[in-house]
Amino acid sequence: MKKIIKKTAIVLFVIFLIIQFIPTKINQSTEILSTDFTKRYEVPNNIQTMLKTSCYDCHSNNTKYPWYNKIQPVAWFLENHIKEAKEELNFSEFGSYSPKKQNHKLDEIIDEVKEGKMPLKSYKIMHSDAKFSDKERKEFLEYFNKLMN
Repeated sequence: MKKIIKKTAIVLFVIFLIIQFIPTKINQSTEILSTDFTKRYEVPNNIQTMLKTSCYDCHSNNTKYPWYNKIQPVAWFLENHIKEAKEELNFSEFGSYSPKKQNHKLDEIIDEVKEGKMPLKSYKIMHSDAKFSDKERKEFLEYFNKLMN
């Protein structure tokens, strides 16, 4: 029985080592596109800071990766999560959305933040600065509600 456990552990360790060499796509760009949300709308500094801190890592073309993104299978999870998040909403390409889609996305942003669904709990665990205080949440929602009018 001990031999089986030892062999299994060795095989798993070798697999773990091998998967470290499988690359992932990196979602980083130094360019701020003309379609970026902050180019499309006048965004006050405090709201811009909240967006960059709490939203842009997953919902833009420029992710600031944590140290643990170098470890597989975590990197695969993050890559997939970012891909799905950008499919849902990409602040870097917000200006390229139709006016109808932009309004719909603004409405979704309000709902998600109001209900506490965004930023995700799992993201806030590792990024404590992404948490909105009550005051920040109120300011954020007031700003986005103004855009809807």
